[in-house]
Amino acid sequence: MSRPIKRSLTLRGHRTSVSLEDDFWRAFRDIADEKNIPINALAAQIDADRDLEAGLATAIRLYVLAYFRTRSSFDP
Repeated sequence: MSRPIKRSLTLRGHRTSVSLEDDFWRAFRDIADEKNIPINALAAQIDADRDLEAGLATAIRLYVLAYFRTRSSFDP
């Protein structure tokens, strides 16, 4: 398992960064590619929808988890 690495994003014209593990970053990029939208647009969507008490990196991790859970046969 990798340690989080700081990654740069642009949200609504402003540069920001999030610290994500390689696996989460790759999955996040894969989702953006699958949806055929830029990664910054997906990050902006997640940012707009997130609970303000959660950081952006946490919101991205939870989005990735939820995305792949809904695509699998996993039924808790």
